[in-house]
Amino acid sequence: MPAEQVLDELRALRTGDLPTHGGRTLAYVYDSGRAGLDELAAQAHALASATNGLDPTAFPSLLRMENDIVAAAAALLGGGQATVGSVTSGGTESCMLAVHAARAARPDVDRPKVVLASTAHAAFHKAAHYFGIEAVTVPVDPATFLADPAAMAAAIDDRTVLVVVSAPSYAHGVVDPVPEVAAAAGERGVRCHVDACIGGWVLPYFRALGEPVPDFDLSVPGVTSLSVDLHKYAYCPKGTSVLLHADASLRRSQFFASAAWPGYTMLNSTMQSTRSGGPLAAAWAVLNHLGDNGYRSLAQQVLSAVRTLRSGIGAIEGLRIQGDPQSTLLSVVADDSVADPGFDVFTVADEMTERGWYLQPQFGFESSPPNLHLTVTASNHGSEPALLADLASAVDAARRSGPVSLPEELTAAIAGLDPSGLTSEQFAGLLAMAGLEGAGTLKRMAEINAMLGAAPPGLRERLLVEFLGVMYTPTV
Repeated sequence: MPAEQVLDELRALRTGDLPTHGGRTLAYVYDSGRAGLDELAAQAHALASATNGLDPTAFPSLLRMENDIVAAAAALLGGGQATVGSVTSGGTESCMLAVHAARAARPDVDRPKVVLASTAHAAFHKAAHYFGIEAVTVPVDPATFLADPAAMAAAIDDRTVLVVVSAPSYAHGVVDPVPEVAAAAGERGVRCHVDACIGGWVLPYFRALGEPVPDFDLSVPGVTSLSVDLHKYAYCPKGTSVLLHADASLRRSQFFASAAWPGYTMLNSTMQSTRSGGPLAAAWAVLNHLGDNGYRSLAQQVLSAVRTLRSGIGAIEGLRIQGDPQSTLLSVVADDSVADPGFDVFTVADEMTERGWYLQPQFGFESSPPNLHLTVTASNHGSEPALLADLASAVDAARRSGPVSLPEELTAAIAGLDPSGLTSEQFAGLLAMAGLEGAGTLKRMAEINAMLGAAPPGLRERLLVEFLGVMYTPTV
């Protein structure tokens, strides 16, 4: 195919995607709204895309850029002179490496554990699954959604190799009491990781702007590592993240080396071996271009947007914000002070999609009911009135539609399913009972989200694996 035809087909495919700019997709993407930033990043990416981070001696430019990025992150996040780090492909890799480093540093521990607040990102459960570690989940305060320091401390035992807290937690946007938890971990000689993937590059600027941001970074005694994603509020292209360690001795167990074959000795600082230098160069270019003043300005914009949206959502009849978010993330629920709000949030999400906005549905878990997640970025500044007007309209439409009602035979079928024995045929039957033609033909998600919400977490995971399998099946 001619090159231009290939690009035309790609452009046609992209028309079905959620918008990545303009602030209408309030999850997954982070838009600074700055003109020319994408072009700068793309040019920097192209300049280094053919290089390979597998061997820093072959491409010293990559080594220089990575050290520059780590130094910038350490300076922003309370790192001292001894702080070291690595640039990874994203938050999940950073979190998994933090777990791996803690586990590998304690070969004397049989059946190691990682202690997590129940609001910790699922990446830590993924790490526990991959690395054969027991994840000990500690419930959070049911009203504030903050980690409970006393309960976290009580969960630490002789098999614990890592304790994890969030700054902020993704679901509710609250910053865990890091000093108290880190102190408890330190008293037991256990590492403490702060997942600041989504907040690490914006909370320090909020503090500089006068916001009361709790202590959370590497300056807190007992914090041994911290993750921060550059493709979030540093507004760099995906995927780049930084994993920081308080000192080199803590990072050493993160590295992998193998000379047990006749080829080159494999030596890796991250989970990847071959790594394109493109994302690294793009991040380096964006960080240097925006600089401290640029990030402060962007933080001011997103802070203004968060304040406006938080106030405006609270004024919409039937909605409220969960907890007391201290960052850029909002969790919106149907107001439970009303006996029957007359709608469900999953329908509100569908109505917002029809109005050109994407709000991310989140299922009920512990004391957190089904809710809508909003990731607010600098590009939302200025469009708050339009979003709030459409949200009020969406709530009215959802109230007219009424809550999603699942057929009794469907809820009964869900209740009788065994996750370990679920078949593709049973999954197809559930879709049929829900009146859905198939996973690939869904336009509105309220019904399937209600179906998934009715399933306990273990079954929901299994149902979604089937859903994923249907989506990732090529058509001939």
